[in-house]
Amino acid sequence: MPHPLFDVDVIDTVAAHLASVGTVFRVFDQQDSGCESYGVAIGPERWFVKTALTAGAVQSLERAKVLHAAVKHPAIISLRHALTTADGVPVLVYPWVDGELLYHATVPRTATRTQPDSPMARFRRLPVAAVEVAIARVLDAHLAVESAGFVAVDFYDGCLLYDFERGQVRLVDFDEYRPGPFVSTEQLSGSRRFMAPEEYGVGHPIDIRTTVFTLGRAARLLLDAGDEENAWRGTAAQLDVVRRATDPDPAGRYPSVRALADSWRQAC
Repeated sequence: MPHPLFDVDVIDTVAAHLASVGTVFRVFDQQDSGCESYGVAIGPERWFVKTALTAGAVQSLERAKVLHAAVKHPAIISLRHALTTADGVPVLVYPWVDGELLYHATVPRTATRTQPDSPMARFRRLPVAAVEVAIARVLDAHLAVESAGFVAVDFYDGCLLYDFERGQVRLVDFDEYRPGPFVSTEQLSGSRRFMAPEEYGVGHPIDIRTTVFTLGRAARLLLDAGDEENAWRGTAAQLDVVRRATDPDPAGRYPSVRALADSWRQAC
């Protein structure tokens, strides 16, 4: 029997097609990315379906297709199928994975990192060892990104899906990752809390040291008790690793994700 998501390449409209083949149980329609996504149940299966509402989002989803064709890792939620609407807009199908985004960028801005019941605040109350496991998994996933010749763009806490019951982190939303190194020709997307200095403006080289900076910022923010970065929960050795990873001068950073991951492992 044909699968209504995998055995079709073109559909009329996403919402109508999903409603005709299953039950839509979640709609994510307040994104700042120009995308719209759905959680849909088809029999016992649950899927996450993502499409684009703007020209910029179309480019992003096309980039995601390229990334997922090249990068595979257990922590990275993999793309299962890509189709298009009759207008040529990409539609990406991922497995639905239980968990909570540590930060959910919405329009208007309604998400928070500091409310006690927010996913990020709850994550920061986990034992340090549990946070270290999550950071190690993020680094390991980016070893696969590095090995495939890609660099991280627009990685931030909104890319981290954490299952509090299982104590497991998964990575999502690789729409801006791209082969590197490259020189920026437009202002790159990203969170100011995670972006390297060279990601601002245009005409700057973006390479694996940029990814190292972003991952260093991730470790700094995840292993802190609050948003002001004055409540470090890790060790002095770990903080030294973060400081080198986030050197404003790319030449002062670790030369690769592998070097960063090795130093972080030793510090732990």
